[in-house]
Amino acid sequence: MREVFHQSLEDVQSRLVEIADLVTVAIDRATRAFGTSDVSLAEEVIEADAIIDEKAVALDELAIEILARQQPVARDLRIVVTALRVSASLERMGDMAEHIAQLARSRFPERAIPKGLKSTFTRMGELDVEVARKLAELLRTQDLRIAEAIRDADDDIDELHVSVFEKVLGDSWKGEATATVDATLASRYHERFADHAVSVAKKVVYLATGDWAGADDETVQEPSPVI
Repeated sequence: MREVFHQSLEDVQSRLVEIADLVTVAIDRATRAFGTSDVSLAEEVIEADAIIDEKAVALDELAIEILARQQPVARDLRIVVTALRVSASLERMGDMAEHIAQLARSRFPERAIPKGLKSTFTRMGELDVEVARKLAELLRTQDLRIAEAIRDADDDIDELHVSVFEKVLGDSWKGEATATVDATLASRYHERFADHAVSVAKKVVYLATGDWAGADDETVQEPSPVI
């Protein structure tokens, strides 16, 4: 029974990695669609979000089945419960990618990025893709040093997010109401995408170290098995 239990935990980890990989593809395609007004690419992201949702639900069902049949305790219980929370965050990251793609589709054939903000959103998109890739690698390897890199990228995204609001609220902003709404929404989606990644990274660090406060520390411990 113990061997079956550990196989189930390995299945949970592999499913989390699979979802994280799908989220990476989604945000990469969404940001490219947003930057180039590629409506076909945007449609792919929107349609594929249902797959992310389905896999997240299937993972949740597996975790609940483990809780019911194996009745894990202590660290094993934390692993399963954390997997449920990580699954929810990954699903929300997929939603953020879908929202960005929806903005691109709604403004087609015009560009969704308002004038004067192209370089800002290009960089935000690059950072979100980087965060997603690092998160998938963190879940795959449990290399806790990656968590620090995710937090650093999130700080950069936060700064860009603030700069977007400063731009649209400034006296020099000449954008129409739709451009203002698009800019603020898109910036928020990018920022929230990274926030969810940081939340997942903190949970992984906590599982490995047993120290929730340490998940916010600048110094991250060496890799150790998590799930």
